[in-house]
Amino acid sequence: MTKKTLANDELLGFSEQTAKIAALSAKPEVPHYFGHRDRVREKFKKAGDEIMADYELLELLLFRSIPRADTKPIAKALLARFGSLSEVLGAPEHLLCEVPGCGKSVAFDLKLVAAVSKRQNRNEVVGRIALDAWSKVVQYCMTAMAYEEREQFRILFLDKKNKLISDEVQQIGTVDHTPVYPREVIRRALELSSTAIIVVHNHPSGDPTPSRADIDMTKLLIEAGKPLGVTIHDHIIVGKSGHISMRGLKLI
Repeated sequence: MTKKTLANDELLGFSEQTAKIAALSAKPEVPHYFGHRDRVREKFKKAGDEIMADYELLELLLFRSIPRADTKPIAKALLARFGSLSEVLGAPEHLLCEVPGCGKSVAFDLKLVAAVSKRQNRNEVVGRIALDAWSKVVQYCMTAMAYEEREQFRILFLDKKNKLISDEVQQIGTVDHTPVYPREVIRRALELSSTAIIVVHNHPSGDPTPSRADIDMTKLLIEAGKPLGVTIHDHIIVGKSGHISMRGLKLI
């Protein structure tokens, strides 16, 4: 080996050593979303949810489910797919998992938040005079049923003072039909010593407009309950776009 070759090898070895030392002494690069997370958290602490966009609230939820990734793109992708924060929380787990970055653990956490919200709304209705807390009754029905994929037929059973004593899903049907048996509904009311009921069902299509079948079924319930002292206060239909009250529409 010549002196020139040896010198070049020594220089190369020195350069590699210098590069290794520089790499070891360099500070690890901090992901950009670390600072972003702190800013979003601070924004919520100072101002609450009122000034925050839906995607920012969703980001906050995702921080705990996804500790080491930028959650903003995932939050925005979820909203783009389902349309709103309410629809994200109401979406079934298998559809949530189809969104890139949203795995089973994230879907589970979102459904847990939805369940807590549903329970909170229910607790604000149970034991209260339903007609005096009508907005809370409607809110509970919306939370419980508006985003279901199949029709559900729910009954709110009331006592003599119109307090909610039981909330039961009587039937689960298809995407556009639920079988209802008026005699069974009234029989259950008598078992619970309920003197009045509020009928609720959902339209998975999103449009709460009552069909002719909905109206006819409600009239059958009224006729079945009348001789036995069970009053049908209202029939509420809920959908993603809102709700209607048949009594409000003067259909009953």
